[in-house]
Order: sequence, then C-alpha cells, then structure tokens
Amino acid sequence: MEFSTVNLLILIGAIILVLVLIIIAFAKQYKKVGPNEVLIISGGRMKKVKDPDGTMRKIGYRMSIGGGTFVKPFIEQVQVLPLEVYTLDIKTPEVITVKGVNIITEATAQVKINSEEYMIRRAAEQFLGSGAEGIKGVSFSVLEGYVRAVIGSMTVEEIYQNRDQFAEKVIEKSLKDFERMGLEVLSFALKDINDTQGYLDALGQPRIAQVKKDAAIAQAETDKEATIKASQARKDGDVAKLKAETEIAKANRDFEAQRSEYQADINQKRALSDLSYELEKNKIAQKIKKEESQVKLIEKEQSIKIEEMEIARKEKELDASVIKVADAAKYKAKAEAEAESYRIKEEAKAKVEAQKLEGIAEAELIKARGEAEAEAMSRKAESWKDYNEAMIYKMVIDALPELARAVSEPLNKIDKIVMVGGDGASGVSKITEQVAQVLAQLPTVVESLSGIDLKKLMEKLPGQKKDEEKSDK
Repeated sequence: MEFSTVNLLILIGAIILVLVLIIIAFAKQYKKVGPNEVLIISGGRMKKVKDPDGTMRKIGYRMSIGGGTFVKPFIEQVQVLPLEVYTLDIKTPEVITVKGVNIITEATAQVKINSEEYMIRRAAEQFLGSGAEGIKGVSFSVLEGYVRAVIGSMTVEEIYQNRDQFAEKVIEKSLKDFERMGLEVLSFALKDINDTQGYLDALGQPRIAQVKKDAAIAQAETDKEATIKASQARKDGDVAKLKAETEIAKANRDFEAQRSEYQADINQKRALSDLSYELEKNKIAQKIKKEESQVKLIEKEQSIKIEEMEIARKEKELDASVIKVADAAKYKAKAEAEAESYRIKEEAKAKVEAQKLEGIAEAELIKARGEAEAEAMSRKAESWKDYNEAMIYKMVIDALPELARAVSEPLNKIDKIVMVGGDGASGVSKITEQVAQVLAQLPTVVESLSGIDLKKLMEKLPGQKKDEEKSDK
C-alpha cells in the first residue's frame, strides 16, 4: 500500500512537471517587438493577398507590426525586419558632367522601409535575410547610380547653383526602384562639389583676365571701358539670372499644376471609394436590423407564452402551498386559542382560590399577632403599676451619667485647644463655664423628650424633703 502511494505521488509530480515545462515552452513561443520592428512568421498555411495593382497572389507567411503574436512550435519560424531610418553618406568618384567636366560630389540620404503593408511584404521578401546591412548596401548602390546619372545630365554650373533641383531629380529617378524594393527615400541633400582639375576655381578666370587686359591698354580708357563693361556685365548677369529664375519658376509652376491634377484625381477616386463603402455598409446594417427585429418579435411571442404558463403554474402552486396551508393554520390557530382560553380561565380560578386562602391565613396571622401584642401591652402596664416612684427615680438618676457622658464625649476627642485673646486662666474658666451651662440645660432637654421634670423629681427625693424641712425650721 505504501509503495503504491509513493508511485502515485511520483506520477503526479511528473505530470505537474511536464505541464509546467509545456506552459514555459508555450510562453517562450509568444514573440513581441517594438514599434520600429516587424515580426515575419513563416511556415504556416498559404493565404491570398492583394497588391495595389489589384492582382491576387499567395504567400506563406504572416506579419505583426510593432506588437506580439504566438508562434506555433515546430511549424512556424519568426524573423525580425527593422523599420528604422538609415543614413547613407554617398561620395562619388570623378563623374563627367554633360559638358565633359569631371567633378566629385558628396551627399547624404535617409532611407527606410515603407510602412504600408504591401511595401513591408516587398521589403521582407528581399531584405529579411540580409537585414539592415542589406538595406543600406542596396540603397547606397541605387542612389549612387542615380547621382551619377543626374550629374551626367547637368552642367557644373547647374549643379552648383541648383542643389535642390539636383536632389529632386535624384529622388524622382530612384522612386520606382525603391518602391519595387519596398523602400522610400525620406530625404536627399547634396553637401559638396569639387574637382581635381581646378574647373570650379577657373570659372572666374575669364573675367579676371579681361580686367587685366583692359588695364594694360591704357589707364584712363581702361578705367572707362572697365566701368562700362563692368556695368554691362552686371546687366547681363542680372538678365541671365532673372531668365534662369524665370525658367525655374515656370518649371515649378508646371510641376505644381501637374501634381495638383494628380492629387485631385486621387481625391476623387478616394471619395468615390469611401461613398461606395458607406453605401454598402448602410445596406448591410439595414438587413441586420431587419433580422434582429424578427428575432426580437419571436422572442417576445415565446416570452408571452412562457409568462402565461408561469402564471398558471403559480396559481396552482398558490392553491396548493398557500390557501390550503392557510386553512390548516387557521384551524390550528383556532384550536390553540380555545385551549389557551380554557387554560387561562382555569389558572384564574386557581389563583382566585389561592389568593382567597392566603387572605384567610393572613387575617388569622394578623389577628393572632394583635392578640399577642395586646397581651404584652397589658402585662407591661401591670408591671408598671408595681413600680413605685423610688424605682422610677432611680432609673432616671442612673440615666443622667450617660447623658453627661454623651455631652462631654466631643470634648474627649479634642487633642488641643488654642485660645485666642485674653490670658490662659480666663480661657480655661470659660471652657468650664460652657460645660456647666450645657449640663444645666439637661433637665429642660429631658423634660422636652420624656415629659419628666427632673427638678420636681429631685424635690420628691426623701433626703431632699428632710433638708427642706430643716431649712423651714
């Protein structure tokens, strides 16, 4: 039994361990990237995609742009395609211009993978294996080639004076190639132009030579001629410059007009597409609302039937569980009320009888107590008759010391008396005098409390009578 329990525990532990490992393995299969990367998951089922030209084709991969997704183990594999911006420094060797002048150019460009989904698919199909280095290498080669082509179609002066036009031509000529690769050129700028033959330095030499020639003929005529020619040269230069600027403005105007026409056509097609989409969306929404109304109507009819059946069931249940139970409870309450009434009546009768008996017993007890007290009072009266006056006098005289002790008891509790004013002898005599006054008031107090006049009592004493008779004689 113990062996089988151990085996069972081991089996449970193994199962738990396997489940944990499976969970960890599945958790590791959830891949995620940042907003500047794309996950390319290949190996799954083929699916159809639609290119911008309307053609449908099948691909065997899926994408997750700047997020996360679960990669099926043993079936799919995942690769990361960067969407970052790459800066390219392009420097051409000596390239011949349209007039046969060799020049060297330096430029910089920023390229990246286009964020459109179909463009990402193109870039993934061409650069997923090579990654960032492949993108930069191909972009560099393409831009360098088109830089050479544009240099060969322009003069040195045009390149030097119209760098923006040079950059636009490079971007325009390379646009289709980059689109076929899923890339886009964000910016292009021509940084520097130079040559090894001193052509750029020599552009000003004809004018310098002409000035020197005029100076050698004659000082005065040279100055005059130089002034005239300088003015004429400036005029010709301004005219040429204005003509060139006019040509540039005309070209820009034609370009902007053509671009506006293209943009208007695009906006019109986009508006028609949006309106068609909204119309179809509204039609589908109306159909859905109609079906929902039919479903709600059927649900309400079924609900009404169910409520009717529930009402009938509750009526039967009320009849069975409430009305009959109420009748039974009513009969039971009535029986209990009659029983309780009978019990209360019997208890009341018993209480009346008990109170009656208690009253009789109490009356007998009071009667006996009264007779006993009357008998005691009678005997006490008879005993008082036997007392003579001498005995009464003796009792009163025996009580006088107790009265005197009670009067003087507060003085016994005084530890010390401090007399203020007068001499000591007069103070002590005052205390004695006050005590004597209190004792002198005792007969009056005794008479007010007991009705016995102590003075008369003392006069009736036998010794007192003899003293009085002697005094009379």
